[in-house]
Amino acid sequence: MISDTITGTDEFNALHARILKRNRSMFADDLADNAHRLRDAIGGARVLVIGAAGSTGSAFVRQLIPYQPAALDLIDINENSLVELVRDLRSSGTELRAEFRTASIDFGSEEFRHFADASGPYDTVANFSALKHVRAERDPYSLMRMIDVNVRALHDCLNHIGPETSVFSVSTDKSVRSENLMGATKALMENVLFCRDAPRTSTARFANVAFSAGSLLEGFGNRLAKGQPISAPSDVRRYMMSQSEAGQLCLLAAFLAGHRDIYYPRLTPETDLVSFADIAETFLEEHGYKSIRCASEEEAKSRIGTEPGAWPCYFSASDTTGEKSVEEFTRDAETPDAGTYREISILHAPPASRDALETFLAEIAEIRHGQHWEKAEITAALHRAVPDLRHEELGRSLDAKM
Repeated sequence: MISDTITGTDEFNALHARILKRNRSMFADDLADNAHRLRDAIGGARVLVIGAAGSTGSAFVRQLIPYQPAALDLIDINENSLVELVRDLRSSGTELRAEFRTASIDFGSEEFRHFADASGPYDTVANFSALKHVRAERDPYSLMRMIDVNVRALHDCLNHIGPETSVFSVSTDKSVRSENLMGATKALMENVLFCRDAPRTSTARFANVAFSAGSLLEGFGNRLAKGQPISAPSDVRRYMMSQSEAGQLCLLAAFLAGHRDIYYPRLTPETDLVSFADIAETFLEEHGYKSIRCASEEEAKSRIGTEPGAWPCYFSASDTTGEKSVEEFTRDAETPDAGTYREISILHAPPASRDALETFLAEIAEIRHGQHWEKAEITAALHRAVPDLRHEELGRSLDAKM
Protein backbone atom coordinates (compact mmCIF):
# COMPACT_ATOMS: atom_id res chain seq x y z
CA MET A 1 0.00 0.00 0.00
CA ILE A 2 1.37 3.42 -0.94
CA SER A 3 1.59 5.81 1.99
CA ASP A 4 -0.17 9.17 2.19
CA THR A 5 3.23 10.88 2.21
CA ILE A 6 4.07 9.37 -1.16
CA THR A 7 0.74 10.09 -2.82
CA GLY A 8 0.58 13.61 -1.47
CA THR A 9 -2.84 13.20 0.09
CA ASP A 10 -1.89 14.83 3.39
CA GLU A 11 -4.77 17.02 4.50
CA PHE A 12 -4.52 20.80 4.52
CA ASN A 13 -5.81 22.68 7.52
CA ALA A 14 -8.67 25.15 7.05
CA LEU A 15 -6.32 28.10 6.62
CA HIS A 16 -4.29 26.40 3.89
CA ALA A 17 -7.47 25.32 2.12
CA ARG A 18 -8.81 28.90 2.04
CA ILE A 19 -5.55 30.49 0.90
CA LEU A 20 -4.61 27.83 -1.65
CA LYS A 21 -8.22 27.21 -2.75
CA ARG A 22 -7.78 23.43 -2.49
CA ASN A 23 -7.91 20.85 0.29
CA ARG A 24 -5.32 18.40 -1.02
CA SER A 25 -1.98 18.64 -2.77
CA MET A 26 -2.24 19.77 -6.37
CA PHE A 27 0.41 17.12 -7.17
CA ALA A 28 -1.32 14.20 -5.43
CA ASP A 29 -2.36 12.55 -8.70
CA ASP A 30 0.99 13.14 -10.37
CA LEU A 31 2.76 11.52 -7.41
CA ALA A 32 0.41 8.53 -7.51
CA ASP A 33 0.80 8.18 -11.29
CA ASN A 34 4.60 8.16 -11.00
CA ALA A 35 5.15 6.31 -7.72
CA HIS A 36 6.75 3.34 -9.47
CA ARG A 37 9.13 5.59 -11.43
CA LEU A 38 10.14 7.38 -8.26
CA ARG A 39 10.76 4.06 -6.51
CA ASP A 40 13.00 2.94 -9.37
CA ALA A 41 14.90 6.25 -9.42
CA ILE A 42 15.35 6.69 -5.66
CA GLY A 43 15.43 3.16 -4.25
CA GLY A 44 19.06 2.25 -3.57
CA ALA A 45 20.39 5.68 -4.62
CA ARG A 46 22.94 7.73 -2.72
CA VAL A 47 21.55 11.24 -2.21
CA LEU A 48 23.01 14.46 -0.82
CA VAL A 49 20.60 17.25 0.15
CA ILE A 50 22.07 20.74 0.60
CA GLY A 51 20.01 23.26 2.55
CA ALA A 52 18.11 20.28 3.94
CA ALA A 53 16.75 22.01 7.04
CA GLY A 54 14.94 24.88 5.33
CA SER A 55 11.22 24.84 4.65
CA THR A 56 11.41 23.37 1.15
CA GLY A 57 14.53 21.28 1.76
CA SER A 58 12.98 19.57 4.78
CA ALA A 59 9.70 19.03 2.91
CA PHE A 60 11.74 17.40 0.12
CA VAL A 61 13.53 15.15 2.63
CA ARG A 62 10.22 13.99 4.13
CA GLN A 63 8.90 13.16 0.65
CA LEU A 64 12.13 11.38 -0.29
CA ILE A 65 12.58 9.00 2.65
CA PRO A 66 9.63 6.63 1.93
CA TYR A 67 11.24 5.71 -1.41
CA GLN A 68 14.19 4.24 0.55
CA PRO A 69 17.44 5.70 -0.77
CA ALA A 70 20.53 3.68 0.17
CA ALA A 71 22.31 6.70 1.62
CA LEU A 72 21.01 10.10 2.66
CA ASP A 73 23.33 12.94 3.68
CA LEU A 74 21.88 16.26 4.88
CA ILE A 75 23.82 19.53 4.87
CA ASP A 76 22.67 22.84 6.35
CA ILE A 77 24.48 25.82 7.82
CA ASN A 78 21.64 26.32 10.33
CA GLU A 79 22.70 23.96 13.12
CA ASN A 80 19.53 24.30 15.20
CA SER A 81 17.18 23.70 12.29
CA LEU A 82 19.19 20.66 11.19
CA VAL A 83 19.03 19.20 14.70
CA GLU A 84 15.27 19.77 14.81
CA LEU A 85 14.83 18.08 11.43
CA VAL A 86 16.66 14.99 12.67
CA ARG A 87 14.63 14.95 15.90
CA ASP A 88 11.43 15.28 13.87
CA LEU A 89 12.37 12.43 11.53
CA ARG A 90 13.39 10.15 14.39
CA SER A 91 10.29 10.99 16.46
CA SER A 92 7.60 10.82 13.78
CA GLY A 93 7.59 7.11 13.05
CA THR A 94 9.45 7.68 9.78
CA GLU A 95 11.32 4.53 8.83
CA LEU A 96 14.79 5.76 8.01
CA ARG A 97 16.61 2.74 6.58
CA ALA A 98 19.26 4.67 4.69
CA GLU A 99 22.87 5.13 5.68
CA PHE A 100 22.35 8.54 7.26
CA ARG A 101 24.66 11.49 8.00
CA THR A 102 24.25 15.17 8.73
CA ALA A 103 26.72 18.05 8.83
CA SER A 104 26.22 21.68 9.84
CA ILE A 105 28.59 23.20 7.30
CA ASP A 106 28.47 25.97 4.72
CA PHE A 107 27.76 24.98 1.13
CA GLY A 108 30.71 25.94 -1.04
CA SER A 109 33.19 25.87 1.86
CA GLU A 110 36.36 23.82 2.25
CA GLU A 111 34.55 21.76 4.89
CA PHE A 112 31.81 20.94 2.40
CA ARG A 113 34.30 19.78 -0.21
CA HIS A 114 36.02 17.49 2.29
CA PHE A 115 32.66 16.10 3.45
CA ALA A 116 31.57 15.38 -0.13
CA ASP A 117 34.89 13.70 -0.92
CA ALA A 118 34.69 11.52 2.17
CA SER A 119 31.00 10.63 1.87
CA GLY A 120 30.46 10.43 -1.88
CA PRO A 121 30.16 9.65 -4.66
CA TYR A 122 26.46 10.46 -4.95
CA ASP A 123 23.89 9.49 -7.54
CA THR A 124 21.92 12.72 -6.96
CA VAL A 125 22.70 16.06 -5.32
CA ALA A 126 19.69 18.27 -4.51
CA ASN A 127 20.44 21.88 -3.61
CA PHE A 128 18.02 24.07 -1.63
CA SER A 129 20.61 26.47 -0.29
CA ALA A 130 19.74 30.06 -1.23
CA LEU A 131 19.47 33.66 -0.14
CA LYS A 132 15.89 34.30 -1.19
CA HIS A 133 14.87 37.67 0.24
CA VAL A 134 14.69 40.68 -2.05
CA ARG A 135 15.72 42.81 0.93
CA ALA A 136 19.15 41.08 0.88
CA GLU A 137 20.08 43.11 -2.20
CA ARG A 138 19.91 46.41 -0.29
CA ASP A 139 23.72 46.77 0.06
CA PRO A 140 26.83 45.44 -1.70
CA TYR A 141 27.75 43.12 1.20
CA SER A 142 24.46 41.22 1.33
CA LEU A 143 24.29 41.23 -2.47
CA MET A 144 27.77 39.76 -2.78
CA ARG A 145 26.82 37.04 -0.30
CA MET A 146 23.68 36.33 -2.36
CA ILE A 147 25.76 35.84 -5.51
CA ASP A 148 28.18 33.64 -3.57
CA VAL A 149 25.44 31.34 -2.26
CA ASN A 150 23.07 31.33 -5.24
CA VAL A 151 25.63 31.15 -8.05
CA ARG A 152 29.28 30.65 -7.12
CA ALA A 153 28.82 27.81 -4.61
CA LEU A 154 26.76 25.71 -7.04
CA HIS A 155 29.27 26.43 -9.83
CA ASP A 156 32.12 25.17 -7.66
CA CYS A 157 30.09 22.17 -6.51
CA LEU A 158 29.41 21.07 -10.08
CA ASN A 159 33.09 21.39 -10.89
CA HIS A 160 33.93 19.27 -7.85
CA ILE A 161 31.45 16.38 -7.81
CA GLY A 162 31.76 13.41 -10.12
CA PRO A 163 30.66 13.65 -13.75
CA GLU A 164 28.07 10.90 -13.25
CA THR A 165 26.13 12.73 -10.54
CA SER A 166 22.70 14.15 -11.35
CA VAL A 167 22.10 17.62 -9.92
CA PHE A 168 18.89 19.43 -9.00
CA SER A 169 18.86 23.00 -7.70
CA VAL A 170 15.71 24.89 -6.83
CA SER A 171 14.84 28.08 -8.72
CA THR A 172 11.96 30.55 -8.48
CA ASP A 173 9.38 32.30 -10.62
CA LYS A 174 11.32 35.49 -9.86
CA SER A 175 14.09 34.29 -12.20
CA VAL A 176 11.87 35.18 -15.19
CA ARG A 177 12.07 38.80 -16.37
CA SER A 178 13.16 39.63 -12.87
CA GLU A 179 12.67 43.06 -11.37
CA ASN A 180 15.02 42.25 -8.50
CA LEU A 181 18.63 41.19 -8.23
CA MET A 182 17.72 38.08 -6.24
CA GLY A 183 15.79 36.80 -9.25
CA ALA A 184 18.77 37.57 -11.47
CA THR A 185 21.01 35.40 -9.29
CA LYS A 186 18.49 32.58 -9.64
CA ALA A 187 18.49 33.01 -13.43
CA LEU A 188 22.27 32.63 -13.28
CA MET A 189 21.85 29.58 -11.06
CA GLU A 190 19.81 28.01 -13.87
CA ASN A 191 22.64 28.87 -16.27
CA VAL A 192 25.13 27.15 -13.97
CA LEU A 193 23.03 23.99 -14.19
CA PHE A 194 22.53 24.17 -17.92
CA CYS A 195 26.22 24.65 -18.71
CA ARG A 196 26.77 21.11 -17.44
CA ASP A 197 26.95 18.51 -20.19
CA ALA A 198 26.04 15.34 -18.33
CA PRO A 199 24.40 13.34 -17.04
CA ARG A 200 21.34 15.30 -15.87
CA THR A 201 20.60 18.68 -14.36
CA SER A 202 17.14 19.99 -13.53
CA THR A 203 15.35 22.70 -11.61
CA ALA A 204 11.90 23.82 -10.51
CA ARG A 205 10.46 27.29 -10.68
CA PHE A 206 7.67 27.64 -8.20
CA ALA A 207 5.53 30.01 -6.30
CA ASN A 208 5.73 31.48 -2.81
CA VAL A 209 5.68 28.73 -0.20
CA ALA A 210 2.94 29.55 2.29
CA PHE A 211 4.17 29.97 5.88
CA SER A 212 7.74 28.98 4.99
CA ALA A 213 10.57 30.23 7.20
CA GLY A 214 11.09 33.96 6.76
CA SER A 215 8.03 34.42 4.57
CA LEU A 216 5.55 37.25 4.98
CA LEU A 217 2.87 34.71 5.88
CA GLU A 218 5.01 33.25 8.66
CA GLY A 219 5.44 36.84 9.77
CA PHE A 220 1.67 37.18 10.18
CA GLY A 221 1.77 34.47 12.83
CA ASN A 222 4.75 36.08 14.54
CA ARG A 223 3.04 39.47 14.64
CA LEU A 224 -0.08 37.92 16.17
CA ALA A 225 1.95 36.05 18.80
CA LYS A 226 3.86 39.21 19.73
CA GLY A 227 0.82 41.49 19.82
CA GLN A 228 1.94 43.57 16.84
CA PRO A 229 0.01 44.91 13.83
CA ILE A 230 0.04 43.11 10.49
CA SER A 231 1.46 44.85 7.45
CA ALA A 232 1.39 43.80 3.79
CA PRO A 233 1.51 45.32 0.29
CA SER A 234 -1.92 46.11 -1.08
CA ASP A 235 -1.00 45.82 -4.77
CA VAL A 236 1.14 42.65 -4.93
CA ARG A 237 -0.31 39.30 -5.96
CA ARG A 238 1.47 35.98 -5.69
CA TYR A 239 1.03 32.31 -6.52
CA MET A 240 1.02 30.19 -3.37
CA MET A 241 1.93 26.59 -2.62
CA SER A 242 2.10 24.57 0.57
CA GLN A 243 5.43 23.37 1.91
CA SER A 244 4.51 19.76 1.12
CA GLU A 245 3.62 20.73 -2.46
CA ALA A 246 6.98 22.46 -2.84
CA GLY A 247 8.76 19.31 -1.66
CA GLN A 248 6.71 17.14 -4.01
CA LEU A 249 7.37 19.28 -7.08
CA CYS A 250 11.09 19.24 -6.32
CA LEU A 251 11.06 15.47 -5.78
CA LEU A 252 9.56 14.88 -9.22
CA ALA A 253 11.94 17.36 -10.86
CA ALA A 254 15.02 16.00 -9.08
CA PHE A 255 14.48 12.36 -10.01
CA LEU A 256 12.24 12.19 -13.08
CA ALA A 257 13.19 15.24 -15.15
CA GLY A 258 15.23 15.05 -18.31
CA HIS A 259 18.52 16.87 -18.75
CA ARG A 260 18.06 20.67 -18.57
CA ASP A 261 14.38 20.40 -17.68
CA ILE A 262 12.56 23.09 -15.72
CA TYR A 263 9.43 21.99 -13.84
CA TYR A 264 6.79 24.47 -12.75
CA PRO A 265 3.22 24.22 -11.41
CA ARG A 266 0.29 24.69 -13.73
CA LEU A 267 -1.15 27.80 -12.08
CA THR A 268 -3.04 30.57 -13.87
CA PRO A 269 -3.35 34.30 -13.13
CA GLU A 270 -7.13 34.26 -13.38
CA THR A 271 -7.72 31.67 -10.67
CA ASP A 272 -4.54 31.28 -8.61
CA LEU A 273 -2.99 34.69 -8.00
CA VAL A 274 -3.90 36.09 -4.58
CA SER A 275 -3.04 39.38 -2.91
CA PHE A 276 -1.12 39.54 0.35
CA ALA A 277 -3.79 41.84 1.80
CA ASP A 278 -6.48 39.22 1.13
CA ILE A 279 -4.29 36.51 2.67
CA ALA A 280 -3.75 38.66 5.77
CA GLU A 281 -7.49 39.15 6.26
CA THR A 282 -8.16 35.43 5.72
CA PHE A 283 -5.43 34.62 8.24
CA LEU A 284 -7.01 36.89 10.84
CA GLU A 285 -10.50 35.47 10.23
CA GLU A 286 -9.19 31.94 10.82
CA HIS A 287 -7.77 33.14 14.13
CA GLY A 288 -11.02 34.77 15.19
CA TYR A 289 -10.30 38.41 14.31
CA LYS A 290 -11.67 40.92 11.87
CA SER A 291 -9.16 43.30 10.31
CA ILE A 292 -9.00 47.00 11.07
CA ARG A 293 -7.58 48.77 8.02
CA CYS A 294 -5.36 51.63 9.18
CA ALA A 295 -4.06 54.62 7.22
CA SER A 296 -0.47 54.44 8.49
CA GLU A 297 2.01 52.29 10.37
CA GLU A 298 1.72 54.65 13.34
CA GLU A 299 -2.07 54.25 13.49
CA ALA A 300 -1.78 50.47 13.22
CA LYS A 301 0.68 50.32 16.12
CA SER A 302 -1.45 52.62 18.25
CA ARG A 303 -4.62 50.55 17.80
CA ILE A 304 -3.29 47.25 19.12
CA GLY A 305 -5.67 45.98 21.79
CA THR A 306 -8.14 48.84 21.40
CA GLU A 307 -11.03 46.81 19.93
CA PRO A 308 -11.88 43.27 21.13
CA GLY A 309 -12.03 40.73 18.31
CA ALA A 310 -10.26 43.02 15.86
CA TRP A 311 -6.65 43.38 14.71
CA PRO A 312 -5.04 46.45 13.12
CA CYS A 313 -3.53 46.10 9.64
CA TYR A 314 -1.65 48.48 7.40
CA PHE A 315 -1.89 47.69 3.69
CA SER A 316 0.10 50.03 1.46
CA ALA A 317 1.17 50.27 -2.17
CA SER A 318 4.56 48.71 -2.85
CA ASP A 319 7.26 51.37 -3.17
CA THR A 320 10.45 49.41 -2.48
CA THR A 321 13.17 48.23 -4.84
CA GLY A 322 12.65 44.86 -6.49
CA GLU A 323 8.96 44.18 -5.87
CA LYS A 324 7.20 42.64 -8.85
CA SER A 325 3.43 43.01 -8.92
CA VAL A 326 2.70 39.68 -10.68
CA GLU A 327 4.83 36.53 -10.92
CA GLU A 328 5.64 34.64 -14.13
CA PHE A 329 6.95 31.14 -14.81
CA THR A 330 8.01 31.38 -18.48
CA ARG A 331 9.70 33.75 -20.88
CA ASP A 332 8.14 34.50 -24.25
CA ALA A 333 10.58 32.25 -26.12
CA GLU A 334 10.04 29.27 -23.81
CA THR A 335 7.51 26.66 -24.99
CA PRO A 336 6.11 24.43 -22.24
CA ASP A 337 5.46 20.70 -22.47
CA ALA A 338 2.08 20.17 -20.81
CA GLY A 339 1.56 16.54 -21.77
CA THR A 340 3.65 14.62 -19.22
CA TYR A 341 1.92 15.51 -15.95
CA ARG A 342 -1.54 16.60 -14.87
CA GLU A 343 -0.52 19.67 -12.84
CA ILE A 344 3.09 20.30 -13.92
CA SER A 345 4.45 21.87 -17.08
CA ILE A 346 8.00 21.33 -18.30
CA LEU A 347 10.40 23.61 -20.15
CA HIS A 348 13.24 21.96 -22.06
CA ALA A 349 16.04 24.51 -21.76
CA PRO A 350 18.86 24.85 -24.30
CA PRO A 351 22.49 24.68 -23.19
CA ALA A 352 23.64 27.86 -21.47
CA SER A 353 26.72 29.83 -22.45
CA ARG A 354 29.65 28.70 -20.33
CA ASP A 355 31.76 31.64 -21.53
CA ALA A 356 29.16 34.20 -20.45
CA LEU A 357 28.87 32.59 -17.02
CA GLU A 358 32.63 32.44 -16.50
CA THR A 359 32.91 36.09 -17.58
CA PHE A 360 30.38 37.10 -14.95
CA LEU A 361 32.07 35.09 -12.20
CA ALA A 362 35.42 36.61 -13.15
CA GLU A 363 33.93 40.12 -12.94
CA ILE A 364 32.50 39.38 -9.51
CA ALA A 365 35.79 37.90 -8.32
CA GLU A 366 37.60 41.06 -9.43
CA ILE A 367 35.11 43.25 -7.55
CA ARG A 368 35.36 40.99 -4.49
CA HIS A 369 39.12 41.41 -4.36
CA GLY A 370 38.91 45.18 -4.71
CA GLN A 371 39.36 47.51 -1.80
CA HIS A 372 35.85 49.01 -1.95
CA TRP A 373 32.60 47.36 -3.01
CA GLU A 374 29.98 49.42 -4.83
CA LYS A 375 26.47 48.07 -5.31
CA ALA A 376 26.18 49.85 -8.67
CA GLU A 377 29.19 47.96 -10.00
CA ILE A 378 27.82 44.59 -8.91
CA THR A 379 24.40 45.48 -10.30
CA ALA A 380 25.95 46.42 -13.66
CA ALA A 381 27.63 43.01 -13.85
CA LEU A 382 24.29 41.32 -13.18
CA HIS A 383 22.60 43.37 -15.92
CA ARG A 384 25.27 42.28 -18.41
CA ALA A 385 24.90 38.63 -17.42
CA VAL A 386 21.07 38.54 -17.32
CA PRO A 387 19.70 40.37 -20.39
CA ASP A 388 16.02 40.33 -19.30
CA LEU A 389 16.73 41.80 -15.84
CA ARG A 390 14.44 44.80 -15.35
CA HIS A 391 15.79 46.04 -12.03
CA GLU A 392 15.21 49.67 -11.08
CA GLU A 393 16.83 51.14 -7.97
CA LEU A 394 14.21 53.09 -5.99
CA GLY A 395 16.41 53.84 -2.99
CA ARG A 396 13.98 52.23 -0.52
CA SER A 397 14.29 48.76 1.01
CA LEU A 398 11.75 46.53 2.74
CA ASP A 399 13.83 47.05 5.88
CA ALA A 400 12.33 50.55 6.03
CA LYS A 401 8.80 49.14 6.49
CA MET A 402 6.99 47.08 9.14
